[in-house]
Amino acid sequence: MNSRDPFNLRSSLRGTSPSSLFHTRVPGASTSIPSSVQEEKREASDSRVQVPEALIPAAASSANASGQMPHAIPRNVPIQSDPQRRYEERMWAGSEKERERKMQNGYANGVAEKIGSVFGGEKKGLPMYKDKPYHYSASKRRRPLIEQKRFLASLVLLFIGLIYWAGLLYTGSLGWGFGKILWWETSRPQGIDWDTRMEQVRDVFKISWAAYEDHAWGFDEYRPLSKRGRQIIEGSNGMGWIIVDALDTLIIMNMTAELLHARDWITTTLNFDINSDQVGTFEVTTQILGGLLSAHYLSTDFPDMAPISVIEGSPGEDLYREKVADLADRVLGAFESKTGIPYANVNLQTMKGIAAQNNEGATSSASVGGVQLELKYVAKMTGEKHYWETAEKAIQKLDEIGASDGLLPSLVQPDSATFQGQGVRLGSGGEYYYQDLIKQYLQTSKQEEVYHDMWKEAFTGMRKNLISYSKTANLTFIGERPNGLDGPLHPKMMHSSCSVPGTLALALTGGKPISELKKSFQWHEEQEDQLSLAKRLLQTCYGMYKATPTGLAPESARFHIPDPPHMLSDGIINSAADLNSPSDTDWHRDYIIKSDVRESANYQSPSTIASIFYLYRLTGDVTYRHWGWDIFESFLQHTDAGARNGYTSLDDVTLTPPPQRDNMSPAWMAETLKWFYLLFGPEDVLPLDQVVFSGAAHPFPRFELGKTWGTGWKRRGKAKEGETDQV
Repeated sequence: MNSRDPFNLRSSLRGTSPSSLFHTRVPGASTSIPSSVQEEKREASDSRVQVPEALIPAAASSANASGQMPHAIPRNVPIQSDPQRRYEERMWAGSEKERERKMQNGYANGVAEKIGSVFGGEKKGLPMYKDKPYHYSASKRRRPLIEQKRFLASLVLLFIGLIYWAGLLYTGSLGWGFGKILWWETSRPQGIDWDTRMEQVRDVFKISWAAYEDHAWGFDEYRPLSKRGRQIIEGSNGMGWIIVDALDTLIIMNMTAELLHARDWITTTLNFDINSDQVGTFEVTTQILGGLLSAHYLSTDFPDMAPISVIEGSPGEDLYREKVADLADRVLGAFESKTGIPYANVNLQTMKGIAAQNNEGATSSASVGGVQLELKYVAKMTGEKHYWETAEKAIQKLDEIGASDGLLPSLVQPDSATFQGQGVRLGSGGEYYYQDLIKQYLQTSKQEEVYHDMWKEAFTGMRKNLISYSKTANLTFIGERPNGLDGPLHPKMMHSSCSVPGTLALALTGGKPISELKKSFQWHEEQEDQLSLAKRLLQTCYGMYKATPTGLAPESARFHIPDPPHMLSDGIINSAADLNSPSDTDWHRDYIIKSDVRESANYQSPSTIASIFYLYRLTGDVTYRHWGWDIFESFLQHTDAGARNGYTSLDDVTLTPPPQRDNMSPAWMAETLKWFYLLFGPEDVLPLDQVVFSGAAHPFPRFELGKTWGTGWKRRGKAKEGETDQV
């Protein structure tokens, strides 16, 4: 059947004059025609054809037994062969263009036109009969469902919804894309009040601080299960390992009453004139000196944080500055070795460095590189250059010894400037040296390129020698080389190495959010690849929490690896592991967590939380906030000492319930809870492009070198251009 002649009329009309059809009367039609209809008929006479009933097919015109027609047949149909047909089509095309023009002139014009017609306004146009061109937009003819735009749009939206629900579509700091995401991200409750969660962290800090005040005030250690304290240096009044280390947390959390109590203890009790050979140079510099420095910085540059009234000229006016100067002078005695490399310990009373009683008197590399930020800020704050010069001399000597691929053995002899052993690891304090390389570069506003070069060399060495993949799930981890870089890889990752992902992200961005870098065209494919590495490393660190029944990470974990191991420098392998999916448990088999107090303990360490904070701030990906909240809830569940007595370390995270250790680490209030609080809090508090956090989580300001300060040394045998990875 011809679609343009559905009733097969052409053959019936052949030989019939078109003009005669206009005068043919349809039998049975009424002879009384209203004038309005006659007028309309005259207007349409050029385009309508009246068809005699005799020409209508019999099957269509006959009634059924009940007198009902099976379907209605239009009495006026077009004749496609009529010469006038082409004029009709032209008129309809012109009518369509005119209608579109009026629509473009505005909706009001169309309304006015309709109102005018109601009140007799003359409106010329074509009558709305059924046989307009098929795609005439005003036509009421229904198109096939598959050709309707709304139907197609619905299919597209349904498809997008299905792939999003299936976890194949993600949104993040890098925009929309396809890839594997955690299945639970689509089921996370929307509209989470992160400010409320931030306040919950503050409440936990208040409980911890109040318990310490009640049971161990002024002591260097607090044991929440036995509710008592202990001094690290027997016979002393305490060095403030808990109070001073947590000063900046009190300020950031706006805890004014607690801060006043701490300041009162510092004013009346804290005394660094301690005759002991057991004070660690690295610890006293990063925790005590660093705590005083950050308290001075925050109280000076952010007076609205925990504001307190200090009477001008009173003993407390320059409290932090005075304590900084006193302690810094005492610490410098540790650097008075033959080479300028500090001794492991220092006697604060005699101001003399003391060689370690173990490790054949060797000093950790962290004691050299990990104290640079503090001593340089002391110099900037006091205006005394000898602090700056002392710090520089030590790191210069360490660099001159000669690092292999930018990586240093963990121990060095201070008097001979030789490495003790060949073992290379990023955990157990070694990470502080590498952190401070890039943070020194940022501290002085990217004006000391020497430290940037050293960081790039070290990062290249990590990719080549330490970063590898697990056997089953291809988890990216940081291993160790206990027998040197030429020895076999030891697939053991310390939890403290989990600070590396955050450091890497900071080095890539300089502290600026990635969204800002993209807007200014400062973000490139190579940076994206290295950011992906930081994310994969952090995923492995988060997996250390998810792999235990307590949801808390051990101090170290080992991994099953292929033989030979596949290093990152051999090529990138992406992991499909979904750490939160109940059905995906293959990745569990890659973790080896020994039930041993040296490895399975949890000391409330901050390393993973710090990296989660950095990745969230820099990418804006809320996934990291969710990870942080999961870990925080696990801490609340398993480390609570009960009866509001605070929170404690654990002996074994592989057991449920885990044995509690009866020790609340100073890092719990000074670092871990601080990172949680900043993670859930406003993003404009202590922006990362304006401050630098030390390895002990103390915020320091960035500053310009100016005419007073500068790099007083140059490297020997600087790496040639192109030998290091961009970072």
